[in-house]
Amino acid sequence: MKATKAILFNTIWMLAITFFTWQMFQIIWPYTTWQWDVDFLQTKQMIIHLDHYRISFYTHIFSSLIILLSGAFLFSNYILKNHSSIHRFLGKTYVALLLLFSAPSGMIMAFYANGGWMAKVSFLILVPLWWWTTYKGYQTARQRKFSEHKKWMMRSYALTLSAISLRVYQLILGTYFYIDPVTQYVFVSWTSWVGNLLFVEFLIYRKANSHTTTRPLEIKTLTETKGNDEVLLTGFN
Repeated sequence: MKATKAILFNTIWMLAITFFTWQMFQIIWPYTTWQWDVDFLQTKQMIIHLDHYRISFYTHIFSSLIILLSGAFLFSNYILKNHSSIHRFLGKTYVALLLLFSAPSGMIMAFYANGGWMAKVSFLILVPLWWWTTYKGYQTARQRKFSEHKKWMMRSYALTLSAISLRVYQLILGTYFYIDPVTQYVFVSWTSWVGNLLFVEFLIYRKANSHTTTRPLEIKTLTETKGNDEVLLTGFN
């Protein structure tokens, strides 16, 4: 039953990420025309002439699409156990693109964010956190601290997914609520990543807490069934 639930969850997870990646691809594809008046860039006509902004924008959107898709497969236990070389390749791709391209370009874009100073502050906090959690994930992997590595990569990918949650929240608010565009953007600029990060921290806490609550029961069972070996087994556990 437990294995079946895990397989079902992983299947739903991969289908969801694939679907949202496809949606992001459709959003990004029109920008391959390199026109300055496409979709989001229409709100940037006052700064679109700045070379560093345009370079940062295109670097960010194209690298982030690869990061979004490659990151999803990093959490596949099947790939990790049976194809560890693929896991390492995807991990290196994710980390390199994020640390060297997507996060630095995102930092430049953050200074020009829509929504006024409140939205800018949100992105100016988000991007360094995104970079730092990813770096810590890389560092702990190099140190072979794989339990910590997984936690940091969960945090990193939660922040990666803020690109999706931001657009989902915008769609919901725009469809079912009347909120002026500036207020709406400020709201989603914060909730899109804070909510994701809090959810992941809850998952990490719950897993750690479940280990601490079940471990004494395991020791008790061993001491009751092994009689004279009680001290030895308790010390081992």
